[in-house]
Amino acid sequence: MADNRVVEGRMVTPTKLAELVEGEDVMDAEAIEEADRDCPECGGSVLSVGYMPSVTAFVTGYKCQDCDWREREA
Repeated sequence: MADNRVVEGRMVTPTKLAELVEGEDVMDAEAIEEADRDCPECGGSVLSVGYMPSVTAFVTGYKCQDCDWREREA
């Protein structure tokens, strides 16, 4: 799977996708993956990315490829 993906019409890296979910800069991000769910707002495809918002935290973030919906779990 390619490292970069199209989200809302823009090509994003794993770090940029994590920043879209978090709303601010992140320290590190893992590869982008397809999530096993559809967007609850528009029914579009959802991507997931694991990332570190700080030195002591690891979060999994979810972002719809088609709309502004996003969610994170610790």
